[in-house]
Amino acid sequence: MEKVISLEEIADRYAIRDLVDAYAYCADTRDAEGQMALFTEDTLFRVYMDERLAEPSQVVTSRQDLAPIFENLNTYDSTMHFNGQSTVVLSGNTAAGTTYCFAHHLTINGEDKNLMVAAIRYYDEFVKINGKWFFKKRDLKVAWVETKPQNS
Repeated sequence: MEKVISLEEIADRYAIRDLVDAYAYCADTRDAEGQMALFTEDTLFRVYMDERLAEPSQVVTSRQDLAPIFENLNTYDSTMHFNGQSTVVLSGNTAAGTTYCFAHHLTINGEDKNLMVAAIRYYDEFVKINGKWFFKKRDLKVAWVETKPQNS
């Protein structure tokens, strides 16, 4: 028997995907304030520069403390985050999900151009507050990084 999906579930799934994509858009447009607004005040954001490690390399426990992480993107001349497949499991006003992303970071130093591509998996917990979805917890886990020079 097929599962019937309600219009509310469809709307919630769409809103969560929009939230995930808004994170990438804010990163690429250097909108740190907009990016921070996607998180709850008491968010938990953990960065694992190597997904195989049990301990994160960085832990943030509030929305305001996210600013330095997001502002660090200004060290690159250009970025492009490309979100791929994702899964979401809804449970009322909470949800959990995983999103795959290729994050491209371009650095230009005179004639030298280098592209760093990070393969990232985001493990998220979401919460719906007053009808709007937010990141409650986000684990950014880097699977691998490739850096290569770019031809002009």
